[in-house]
Amino acid sequence: MNKLITLSFIFLLAGAYSCKTPVKLGKKDRIVQIDTEYGAVKIQLYDETPGHRDNFIKLAHQGFFDGTLFHRVIDGFMIQGGDPDSKGAKPGTMLGEGGPGYDIPAEFHPNLFHKKGVIAAAREGDSANPKRESSGSQFYIAQGKVYEPEALEALVVSINKKRANAIFENQRAQYKDELTQLQKDGEFDKFNTKMEEMKHNIDSISKSQILVLTDPMREAYSTVGGIPHLDQAYTVFGEVIEGLDIIDKIASEETDGNDRPLKDMKMKVTIVQ
Repeated sequence: MNKLITLSFIFLLAGAYSCKTPVKLGKKDRIVQIDTEYGAVKIQLYDETPGHRDNFIKLAHQGFFDGTLFHRVIDGFMIQGGDPDSKGAKPGTMLGEGGPGYDIPAEFHPNLFHKKGVIAAAREGDSANPKRESSGSQFYIAQGKVYEPEALEALVVSINKKRANAIFENQRAQYKDELTQLQKDGEFDKFNTKMEEMKHNIDSISKSQILVLTDPMREAYSTVGGIPHLDQAYTVFGEVIEGLDIIDKIASEETDGNDRPLKDMKMKVTIVQ
């Protein structure tokens, strides 16, 4: 009888430790901590991006990130992690394709931009991912560089030219076959209607993707630095509030041809509040 009670207690205790209490989502003012061999990085998650905030909290609570690597680091650009395939990955293994099996709808916000120290979601490119949905787990922390005011303005002009060309080429490819057929068939009224439709789409998309610098952006990019060309293209969902120097240390690690550090940069992510 005593043996039976003892065994039952052991099983109950094991069950209690194996089942975590569900984490509360929707809570504001969330802070997480990423522990690395260089020290701890504390990150405030933005309430303006609740989908990304809650997803990161959920994964951190599950221990999803623990033991994963910063698998892609580029000095003067960013450090990237969150790939579950990086756990225990052999040296030289190409990483960056793993995730939890889902994407997250983009959450662009005009006041959230790629100044140094922000955390943002990685994603597939526009051709495969026109809605710019975020990876379910992969993220990067921006390092970037500092810009002189004149260089920053010139960069924005260049960024917007590239974006405008990309929008035009994408729309032209979508309408090409239909417009060609209408022209062959002599359906010129329908052809003109489709051309107007395409022009409307180009104008509408351009309004959401063309980069406009605000005063806070100019201030940040000319002092702490950042990555302007990613603004309004990748979702920014938090920023480093402690340990910014650790980002520089990880970014300066020696890497292989795939930008993976030669020395494994493991992380552990915990919820502070």
